[in-house]
Amino acid sequence: MKSPIFVAIDTPDLNRARTIAGRVKNHVGGIKLGLEFFCANGRQGVRDMTEIGVPIFLDLKLHDIPNTVAKAVQALRPLSPAILTVHAAGGRAMLEDAKAAAPSGTKVIAVTVLTSLDGNDLQSIGLEGDPHEQVIRLTELARASGLDGVVCSGNEVAAAKKIWPDGFFVVPGVRPLNSHTSDQKRVMTPRAALDAGASILVVGRPITQASDPDQAARAIEATL
Repeated sequence: MKSPIFVAIDTPDLNRARTIAGRVKNHVGGIKLGLEFFCANGRQGVRDMTEIGVPIFLDLKLHDIPNTVAKAVQALRPLSPAILTVHAAGGRAMLEDAKAAAPSGTKVIAVTVLTSLDGNDLQSIGLEGDPHEQVIRLTELARASGLDGVVCSGNEVAAAKKIWPDGFFVVPGVRPLNSHTSDQKRVMTPRAALDAGASILVVGRPITQASDPDQAARAIEATL
């Protein structure tokens, strides 16, 4: 079985990204490329990473009016990413248009609540209630909009899976025991997140900043 671990390669340096991906490719399920990488290297950078031969999770968190997001997704079609993210908060029309514009083999996943946010952060932007309630609300919206799944923290994935048994659940903010949480506020260990219902686990700095990224990836995989 292919590993559920996707490595977040959050660097603008294409050579460093290629080096890390090349070292871990035999022990992970894929690699995640986000805004930092994409803004520095664009579509050609994604093509270069695709040549390494592992699935690409293109984490751009698109969020705009429906027509703009649909055209952006159409522009990304030649890259055929395995996974592409949009923000659930963009609303049903945006979510539906994003899914319609994506290649048939691409899972379009809605970001619910960023793992860097907690209840106080949500309140500061006018959202009452706790992150759990907001995640469930947006998960229901993503399902009704025809998407493939959602991104949520390990704290909410069990509840999200309960209302969407066949959904695809991406859990970021995953940290091994005794690992620094950095700017993440809602974290969980890889084993606990998988047990709770995660489809894939996104792990970044515990692997990419390790002296031996491949050994770090294998150590995490061993706990699964």
